[in-house]
Amino acid sequence: MPERERFPYWRDAVCRTVFNVSIEAQPERFFARMSTRRSGAFRFATTTSSGTYELIRTQRDISRAPADHYTLYLQLSGQTVLNQTDGARPVRGKEILFYDERVPFRATLMDGVRTMAVIPRSMIDRRAPWLRRQPVQIFSGHSPYIDLARRHLVQLGAEGASLGESATALLMENVCNLLALAGAHDVPTSRLEADLQIEAMLAFCRQHLHDPSLSPQMVADHLGISLRTLHSRFRQIGSTFGRWMLEHRLDACRTALRDASQRALNISDIAYRWGFNDLSHFNKTFRQRFDCTPGEWRHADMS
Repeated sequence: MPERERFPYWRDAVCRTVFNVSIEAQPERFFARMSTRRSGAFRFATTTSSGTYELIRTQRDISRAPADHYTLYLQLSGQTVLNQTDGARPVRGKEILFYDERVPFRATLMDGVRTMAVIPRSMIDRRAPWLRRQPVQIFSGHSPYIDLARRHLVQLGAEGASLGESATALLMENVCNLLALAGAHDVPTSRLEADLQIEAMLAFCRQHLHDPSLSPQMVADHLGISLRTLHSRFRQIGSTFGRWMLEHRLDACRTALRDASQRALNISDIAYRWGFNDLSHFNKTFRQRFDCTPGEWRHADMS
């Protein structure tokens, strides 16, 4: 496409894809590409661009094309600066920008790669009404909830993603639950919906999987729920605390045994690193789960 036509084409493509936004500050040199997909009520776009431009949704845009959605915006590389009345704020890598499309919005985009997901408002509002208090906000990438949500969004927005509608819906349900937890700063876990309690419970368990002292009481105390509630939540996902923990520790060890960067570690080092404190128990349960010993699994990758 001729250089002079690139930016107008991009402006029209983005406007069609991201609910009638305006684009200003045409760059002198511009290159961009976009992959998009729809799945049920969701829309996804991943963009790569060079050059600087302004992405704007004005009150006029909102009046002309009302939208009952939220947009999740993930910066993969490059830089985006969110411009609000209280100043400018960069959106850094691993952070997620959460935006209510019913309010004006202005951002400066400078080179890089970004993934966006557009979701119905109802998915957030029914599980996390507290997010409505701040219609434009940035979630820190240091949160374990946001880290997992980011991985889901990368998978959902990947070019050529072959996820079916049911798998997409399930992942987006998880993303919404994780955002709800990340924003529930002053909401006790005991007051959250069961699905959110489960997400919080599993996120804490994953974060402390390597800790041999991880126990039901430790998890319940952290979440501020009773042991009875904790065991009930595990039953809801068809498991128990002990079974879930064992399966995930074994899976982590299985991955580590094939990791080239961990070749220098003994099998026992890997087992202890992931919370096992009895090597014979580790060897026995590993063989039961994967139908081979840890050593056989590791050396099969070398042959």
